[in-house]
Amino acid sequence: QIHLVESGGGSVQAGGSLKLICDASTVTFASCRMDWYLQAPGKERELVSSITRDGATTYADSVKGRFTISQDNTRNNVYLQMNDLTTADTGTYYCAAHLWTPGQVCPPNPGYWGQGTRVTVSL
Repeated sequence: QIHLVESGGGSVQAGGSLKLICDASTVTFASCRMDWYLQAPGKERELVSSITRDGATTYADSVKGRFTISQDNTRNNVYLQMNDLTTADTGTYYCAAHLWTPGQVCPPNPGYWGQGTRVTVSL
């Protein structure tokens, strides 16, 4: 059964750092891309960063230079290192997986989501 489990959230002061972890072991062999999304209070969920099976990464403009997405050698875990946090980074962070469909390109939208981990950044 596929499930994604996020951890590493918490409360931090502005300027601080957190490292989020997504246990993606149930999709290691089936995923072509993994994402981190942020849903800030009262806002739509938005893509923060992504990493493909081959290690190519993308970042939202708001986090470039501050956040780093990575995956371990086994691809069981996906990480989001968040530095120089601001209050705008507050919200729930979700890990999401894009899974291969035989004969198809990697789907543009994720098909599986974790339950999220809460990040609160205070002044």
